[in-house]
Amino acid sequence: MTQHLSRAQGHPGAASGPLTSRQKAAVIVRLLVAEGVPLPLSSLPEHLQAALTEQIGLMRSVDRETLRATVEEFLEELERIGLSFPGGLTGALDMLDGQLSASAASRIRRMGGGGDRNDAWDRIAALPVEQLMPVLEEESPEVAAVMLSKLNVAKAAELLGKLPGEQARRVAYAISLTARIDPDTVMRIGQSLSAGLDALPPQAFEGDPVERVGAILNISPQATREEVLEGLDAADAEFAGRVRKAIFTFPHIPARVEGRDVPKLLRVVPQQVLVQAFAGAAGDEAGQAAVEFLLENISQRMASAIREEMGGAGKVKPKDAEEAQAAVVAAIRELETAGEIVLVQPEEAG
Repeated sequence: MTQHLSRAQGHPGAASGPLTSRQKAAVIVRLLVAEGVPLPLSSLPEHLQAALTEQIGLMRSVDRETLRATVEEFLEELERIGLSFPGGLTGALDMLDGQLSASAASRIRRMGGGGDRNDAWDRIAALPVEQLMPVLEEESPEVAAVMLSKLNVAKAAELLGKLPGEQARRVAYAISLTARIDPDTVMRIGQSLSAGLDALPPQAFEGDPVERVGAILNISPQATREEVLEGLDAADAEFAGRVRKAIFTFPHIPARVEGRDVPKLLRVVPQQVLVQAFAGAAGDEAGQAAVEFLLENISQRMASAIREEMGGAGKVKPKDAEEAQAAVVAAIRELETAGEIVLVQPEEAG
């Protein structure tokens, strides 16, 4: 025991005499970790994280009196703090999220030159795939490789999967070379990408215009839908063609829904709505094909019950039929959003 204490006292990391500020920080961190308190050390600049870790590695022990005095000093310091701020430009912008206009936030980021060392990558990692994809497509394989390496695995995999095959292979190979890149270069790449994203004009609307028009026309009356599409054909045939692919209405069900997923759909749509939607499709060849597709992919007992109710429903008003069919399509979209089903893409559907 005596020899062990002697070695500890003689070690350069042993705490003898007044502690330095760095040693005090190490003592507090060691104590909090021992108590199971989560510490957001990753928010510190990397050089401070490294310095703290190195100091903890050097230290061996402190006596109870030194520990008590260090803790008391730390608590007194906390009590003197009346208000704390997030620190760093990104932290300030996050705190004021929703309070600043999008254009003002973008301008502040550009004026700040990218903020703290880690701010740029933190911001990039928080962006949706749709916003990151155009940047990834335009950058070199080497820069794209760094970008994917800084994202979480799921988001990186999704982005890589959206790249054309040859480009994806070049980026994947470039990832194998990222171990040679120094941290400062990675930091500068992050700041450059972040600045490029800030230079993009803020968007007032989320989602692609084609998707927005398609979603509106999905639930519009058929006469309105056809009239709008005719007008779009005359104004911009290419845009109109993309909108037609984005539209998903009741007659599209056989081409877009897998037969195995039909039971899931019919479990979430009230049977009364199904009967109105199905009965209202009488006389419409495309609508009737959708009805038969749905009925063929459920149990015979349930299909017979629905057919029987359809027979007693009489003539359904066109407006009621369209509303019921729109409800069926809306239920399909909800199942897709929830990940319960996967729709066949229009291009795959032919």
